[in-house]
Amino acid sequence: MRLTKFTDLALRAVMRLAVAEQGASLTTREVAEVMDAPYTHMAKAISRLQHLGVVEARRGRGGGLELTGLGHRASVGWLVRELEGEDEVVACEGDPPCPLRAACRLRRALREAQEAFYATLDPLTVSDVVASPTGPVLLSLTGPVGRTLD
Repeated sequence: MRLTKFTDLALRAVMRLAVAEQGASLTTREVAEVMDAPYTHMAKAISRLQHLGVVEARRGRGGGLELTGLGHRASVGWLVRELEGEDEVVACEGDPPCPLRAACRLRRALREAQEAFYATLDPLTVSDVVASPTGPVLLSLTGPVGRTLD
């Protein structure tokens, strides 16, 4: 199973925000820079995370991004399901539709494999995946001019 670039960016943003110091707010631009991602792509990922209730964004002076309580406790499996959507691994009903779709046994097996992939991620929380050694590495990442973002 391969995650979309969108999901990858969103997960990296959540992980970086999870290790930010209490009260420290990063901007979308800072998160994009430290994760070496285009700002526009990161902005879309942050917007989706806000919609899910995982990230809170405040505008203006003293504003920025913070991970919510839900964001810290969120299951990685739940997050990936929400970010990836309901699409199946293969597009049996695509254009053109697969000629085997009426009698195919592979589709069900792939769907079960996809669910097993998600189920493996279900017990992991965001807090779990940013524990050492990952957290310190996230904190050491710097922006493009070498400055630390915390």
